[in-house]
Amino acid sequence: MTGADDLKRLVRVPAFAGVVAVLGLLPPIPVPLIPVQISAQTLGVMLAGLLLGARGGAMALFVFLALVALGFPLLAGGRGGLGAFAGPGAGFFIAWPLAACVTGFLAHRIWARYTAWRGAICAIVGGIGAMYLVGIPWMAAVAHLSLSQAALGSAAFLPGDIAKAILAGVVAGLVRRGYPAIQP
Repeated sequence: MTGADDLKRLVRVPAFAGVVAVLGLLPPIPVPLIPVQISAQTLGVMLAGLLLGARGGAMALFVFLALVALGFPLLAGGRGGLGAFAGPGAGFFIAWPLAACVTGFLAHRIWARYTAWRGAICAIVGGIGAMYLVGIPWMAAVAHLSLSQAALGSAAFLPGDIAKAILAGVVAGLVRRGYPAIQP
């Protein structure tokens, strides 16, 4: 890896933290019966993994979460500060670095034969899988729900999350085609 490659990565990491922040400007959609909202920000998480790879994607989301912890209102609905990390939905966004990392790891494995569908599968397995793996038990514990109640409530997110994963797969494919030097 050259110094120029390091500089490009250094620029892409905060840029993707910014993408996730901008997606937070879209109003969140409340879900009935559970204390968690639908946000467009998970699209940015999946894109970070697909386009920056495991390390770069995770770093971008760690930067984002550090800014949130410092009080910047970057989460959907204008939330920020340490209090945001105590809510029932916090497990989902705490898992964002892991989700970007797993998505990026999988994308790196298929990048030479990338298609939008393969990218979407990476985003579904890595992005959605990791977020739910952390977010559902967190929500169950904080909201005093059973694990099955939290999982059932989270099922309301699946159609939107799958749509975001497909969109991320398509966008990453377009970026790959338009900017062939990028690779996770």
